[in-house]
Formats: sequence, C-alpha cells, structure tokens
Amino acid sequence: MRRLLSLGRDRRGLSTLEFALCLPLLLTMTVTAMEMINFVLVRQQVSQLALQIVDNATRIGTQNTIQTQINEKQINDLFTGAQLQGGTLNLAQNGRVILSSFEVDPDKPNRQYIHWQRCYGALNHPSSYGVTGDGTQNSSFQGMGPTGGKITALPGVPAMFVEIAYRYQPLIWSYFATNEKITENAAMLVRDSRDTSGPGINPVAGVTPSKC
Repeated sequence: MRRLLSLGRDRRGLSTLEFALCLPLLLTMTVTAMEMINFVLVRQQVSQLALQIVDNATRIGTQNTIQTQINEKQINDLFTGAQLQGGTLNLAQNGRVILSSFEVDPDKPNRQYIHWQRCYGALNHPSSYGVTGDGTQNSSFQGMGPTGGKITALPGVPAMFVEIAYRYQPLIWSYFATNEKITENAAMLVRDSRDTSGPGINPVAGVTPSKC
C-alpha cells in the first residue's frame, strides 16, 4: 500500500508524458501550417508567372515595315520561356497556360472578339472566358475576365489575355494540402502596332502550332 501511495505521489516523467500526448497534435499543426504557407507562395509564383507571360506576349514579333508580325515559333518560344521561368512548378506537366488575343473587329467596331488562342501544358482546364471566334456573331461579348474586372481591347490595339491553371503539388503530404486548383489571370495591351490580319499568327515550316 505504501508503494502504491508513493507511486501516486511520484511526478517524475510527467512532462515527458504530456509532451508525448501533445506531440501528434503539434506535428499535425506544424505540417498543416507549412503546407498552407507553401500554397500561398506557389500561388504568388503562379500570379507573377502570368504577368511575365502576358508582358512577353505584348513584346514578341518581327518588325515588317510599319507593323509587327508574330509567328508560331515565337509563341512556342514564349511557352518554353514560361516553363523555364516556372522552375519547379513544371507547367508542362502540372499546369495549363491559355494565351488569347482579344481584339476589336475592324469591320464592326462595336464588336470585340477572340481572334486566336494558343495553349501549353498537360493539365485539363478549358478557358473560363471564351474560345477562338467568340464575339464574331454578335456584340454581346464585350470583355474578357471575371465579372467586375473585364478588360477590353482598343481599335487596332489587341489585348493579350493569359489564364494559368495549376495543380498544386504538396510539399510534404497531400492529406494536409488543399485540393484547390490555382488559377490566375493577367492582361495587357500590345505595346506596338501589331499585324492582326488573316489568322493573326504566321505559320512556320516545321513548327507545330500550340493549339488548344
């Protein structure tokens, strides 16, 4: 009986026991926090990548007399550069980039339409804002982008619109990671006078277009 009473009063190892009981909860909270921080950083990286792609898309082209012409090789090089800039994101495998040329119809100034689109990446993700040819049939298609944040082109000045969808890759364990697909958009007006006649993008022998 004295031994049992002595054991009941013994407090040695109590802190170790408490720590052992709390350890699973602490580990869960730590791993979850790390995943959430990584998710925020990846989302910011995808957003910056969208801005870089659309900025580059407004600059590419070959000067031809007064206007600048773009071709399929330049578009493919643009996507290759995005893959390199994305680094460990690996857009080719885990993402989808949709580049659209949004323009004012020269024959019908009250209409805006998607002249062409090019895509990159293996992720299955259709455009959220339209496909090639949208806006050619009527004047109801007045902008690209989310409600309250639509962008419009200017007569003779196309707007480049980029959509990126990315399948988040867990840092540690997928159980603690969000299953949300990261999506980011960016848009800019073309910086110089671009030739928008015909298909808008000139073909290049031996180059496969990155069609959607």
